[in-house]
Amino acid sequence: MGPEKKKRVGIMGGTFDPIHIGHLILAECAYEQFQLDTVLFLPSGNPPHKPERKDGATDQERLAMVALAIQDNPHFSLDSEEMYRSGFTYTYETLRLMKERHPEEEYYFIIGADSLMAFDTWRNPEQICENCVLLAAVRDRMDTASMEQKIDELHRSMGAEIYLLQSPNIDISSTKLRKSYRNHQSIRYFVPERVLDYIRENHIYE
Repeated sequence: MGPEKKKRVGIMGGTFDPIHIGHLILAECAYEQFQLDTVLFLPSGNPPHKPERKDGATDQERLAMVALAIQDNPHFSLDSEEMYRSGFTYTYETLRLMKERHPEEEYYFIIGADSLMAFDTWRNPEQICENCVLLAAVRDRMDTASMEQKIDELHRSMGAEIYLLQSPNIDISSTKLRKSYRNHQSIRYFVPERVLDYIRENHIYE
């Protein structure tokens, strides 16, 4: 018997306030391009860079919206790991805990191009690199040469293993969706229908 093949697990983090089709398409692109076994959606608990979202959904509502958005996709699942830790939640801690619990899993952390460019400002980025491969989503308008230069730099400085993730350029922001909804503009097709029904029924973002 050869060594056991590690399970390839994608991680899609975010506040998901609300989750939208851009998140889902990016996760599906990662699943397909990197032959992942599953993609975990990891709603952030209390991210230090987004203190006090005044106009947002509650933690329970954000969890419920993610669950509704991914329920018909067998290779997507919800992980509430960050949601119930007290204090600020940092990616490096989350990944360390996940790796300790599941050493047989190989993690692929999905980030946007802007997060890649600012990656060295994250808390303990070297520890993040120790516990996962980074998949950086290329945006059509983004200069891939500067991304590749950044990847090379992070590889040299902290041994990061980073690959470019090709995805359609769906420039949707949850902040803009909340604002549009509050202004009685349609957000249909931007969020899955079940999520939109849930937002309406629970009077979120009003």
